[in-house]
Amino acid sequence: MTLMIDRLGHLGDGIARGPEGAVFVPGMLPGEEVTGELNGDKLTNARIVTPSAARVKPPCPHAKTCGGCQLQHASEAFTAAWKQQVVREALSFQGVEAAIAPRTLTSPPASRRRATLSGRRTKSGVLLGFHAKGQAMIVAVPGCRLLHPDLMATLPALEALVTLGGSRTTELSLAVTTSLTGPDVVVTGGKPADAAQQMELARLAERFGLARLSWEGEMVAQRNAPRIDLGAARVDIPPGAFLQATAEGEAALVGAVRTAVSGAKRVLDLFCGMGTFALPLASDAEVHAVEGHRALTSTLEKAARNTPGLKKLSVETRDLFRRPLEVDEFKGIDAVVIDPPRAGAEAQCERLAASKVPVIAMVSCNPVTFARDARILTAGGYRLEAVQVVDQFRWSVHIELVARFSRSA
Repeated sequence: MTLMIDRLGHLGDGIARGPEGAVFVPGMLPGEEVTGELNGDKLTNARIVTPSAARVKPPCPHAKTCGGCQLQHASEAFTAAWKQQVVREALSFQGVEAAIAPRTLTSPPASRRRATLSGRRTKSGVLLGFHAKGQAMIVAVPGCRLLHPDLMATLPALEALVTLGGSRTTELSLAVTTSLTGPDVVVTGGKPADAAQQMELARLAERFGLARLSWEGEMVAQRNAPRIDLGAARVDIPPGAFLQATAEGEAALVGAVRTAVSGAKRVLDLFCGMGTFALPLASDAEVHAVEGHRALTSTLEKAARNTPGLKKLSVETRDLFRRPLEVDEFKGIDAVVIDPPRAGAEAQCERLAASKVPVIAMVSCNPVTFARDARILTAGGYRLEAVQVVDQFRWSVHIELVARFSRSA
């Protein structure tokens, strides 16, 4: 069967019109004529008859098998425009209009500073990498074009960890974050570590220069506290804490937020994490930062305390899903920054919509829940002024953005 690809789905598959509805064709781009065998709603053994002008040769040698990236076959210009269109369509579905910045801010190759790899022992040694496309099989990625060189340099240490604590029947998950003081590694899925094995793990961490090693929820070695810079502050990262995927992506998000709330004297930072936005903003404004995880708020408090020159930065540990800030708690606030997880912040946005805060800067990693929350705010009288799309998960379908909402005085 020969089909024409009409559009790209949110998971990166090409979508065509088949005899009985939508047909999904992985690895294809809009405008391409393809042929293959129709199996349900999928076209298998697909072959390109007419390629798209947006098709490029994947830069990574592992692109055909590795499932870590979904869009290496698409040009950067196409991907940037497609991600903007996904945001535009999500807003349109909710009846919200917005001006989307013409340039998507895309992180460069080899810039990912955190990643989660999978590892398994084999008859001949160790298999370490990412899962294959749509499969449980692990694909080794020694030539990965996505990961930062500092992260790639940890692969021998990760292989040694799999050799020591893995097996042929179980799969380890190894989350790695690069930091100023060395790699922070968190391992799950391994054998329970008794005292002898913990000693071996600690020796391994020392030999490979890991800043910290956590095994099944327990820290087994720490040579140095893993640290990063957030604004003027140097921050100790708690084990497993969320960190923006690339330094360039973080800079793009922070820059867009600072522009959105420029001139504000008192700022509320909701879902603040360990201070990605609160600490840079505190150079110019008083900030009250709210987060539900005490390890993160403690980290932020310590960083603020140890950073000279910041304006007042107060911190509150509070579950904003169960106990969102109420309308009267926004009195006297010039701007709100809100960076919820993928589920969005429906309850908190309902309270915000009833407030009189002049400016809201919303950061989102999910266009669908962002559009829902944007509808709540615009229905309450806010105007969605601008949206900046940020692509720090290069070659993936993942989308991030910063939006500015304003309310007339």
